[in-house]
Amino acid sequence: MKRFGFVGTGAITSAIVKGLAGTALRDWPVIVSPRSRERAEELADAITSVSIASDNQAVVDGSDMVFLAIRPQIALDVIRSLSFRNGQYVVSLVAGMKVGTVASLINANVNIVRAIPLPSVEQRTCATPILPADEAVKEVFDALGSTLQVGDETVFDSYVAGSAVMATYFGVVKSVAEWMQGNGLDAADADHYVRNLFGNLGDILRERPHLTLDELREDHTTRGGLNELVHERFVSSGGSKALGNGLDAVLNRITMKPAR
Repeated sequence: MKRFGFVGTGAITSAIVKGLAGTALRDWPVIVSPRSRERAEELADAITSVSIASDNQAVVDGSDMVFLAIRPQIALDVIRSLSFRNGQYVVSLVAGMKVGTVASLINANVNIVRAIPLPSVEQRTCATPILPADEAVKEVFDALGSTLQVGDETVFDSYVAGSAVMATYFGVVKSVAEWMQGNGLDAADADHYVRNLFGNLGDILRERPHLTLDELREDHTTRGGLNELVHERFVSSGGSKALGNGLDAVLNRITMKPAR
């Protein structure tokens, strides 16, 4: 049994802690920082294994595995301010921050692992990349879905960039709903319809891993039909290129390359 500590009590911390509460690790002690007090108190009230630390250093002192769930803009200052002890695990959820950078900020011999958990850890359906491979950290994220162990930081950064499409996904859903409203649908009916449409497609993606993405698209396309028409217009209008440009911009930011 390990003691988990979370420096930063934002949405992803909440999702991880709630997800763990439904696993075989539910009784492992969890200590969260007092930042975002309302969310910390919500977790402590709902889950018996959760307690609230007096400050970030108390989180580190009381934990065997410390999750750094903080924004990149403040990460350097926060990590520098903390004292770790030899042998601790430090799981960095800081987007774009290299393992070497985290190590340079810590004056102790710790085990540093990067991870990209997404909000679906709460439902325990997330595939979480980690770098480097590590069995102790893998145990945690396997409990929250599955783990992708990565040995190359360049490859890992591509996972980071690829995960940055969530807002775009919901933006597409909203665009479809708004188009339907503009063509006579009641707003609530359009909202209900697109939530089910896109939600069901997500289920199909997860439940049919034996099919390639091209095969799934073809299964949902009639030659000369309506889905084919929308897809062709999307591609010819630059939709795929625009998405690629966005992912390039994310990768450039996290690898500190100049924007193209």
